[in-house]
Amino acid sequence: MNPVTQSKVLRALENRTVERLGGTQSIPVDVRIISATHRNLPLAIRDAQFREDLFYRLRVVTLELPPLRAHKEDIAILAESFVHFHGQRLGRVPRLANDALHALERYDWPGNIRELKNAIERALVLSRGDELTASDLPDEVLHGVPMLPKAGEGEDFGLREKDFRDAKRKFEVAYLLRQLGSHRWNISRTAATIGLHRQSLQERLRELGIRRPGQEIPEEEE
Repeated sequence: MNPVTQSKVLRALENRTVERLGGTQSIPVDVRIISATHRNLPLAIRDAQFREDLFYRLRVVTLELPPLRAHKEDIAILAESFVHFHGQRLGRVPRLANDALHALERYDWPGNIRELKNAIERALVLSRGDELTASDLPDEVLHGVPMLPKAGEGEDFGLREKDFRDAKRKFEVAYLLRQLGSHRWNISRTAATIGLHRQSLQERLRELGIRRPGQEIPEEEE
């Protein structure tokens, strides 16, 4: 939400009135607002990207939804559900083998439930027989590493994606990987070069599931 829209939303919440586009008359409204974000709003406020007064106006009742990696006990239930959902559409509902389930539970799922759902669909399309095994799963799930573009790959930077959010994410991943690689994964130097605070860059890397090869979380060079 850009700053202009933030201001308009805040005014509507405070005054409980809106104006139609091109209109001049205030119209009273009586609504309840449900808002959601995947961003760290306190950090956005600190970086002057989100209005503090709007944040406190919206934050009446807050629900924190943890990432899938924080409640892996639900992966089996979700996976079985997606197998049946996609399987009925494809005309076959195979059994989820133990090795496939173990691989699903080991993976950290940076793309959360959407990534799990897509991984199951891909496995069903490529599998044969009455059982879905680990060999049917995407390589990134089997090896425990998110699928990120290598140097020289993904040069469309998301331009081929139809969904804006997917295109934006693909561009950010490619851009940040290139910047990190050029600075040998030094977080402070990379953040200074691209105009972000160090903490903001670290938060974005966590959100995108970007990790330094061989490390759980990107760290400074010693």
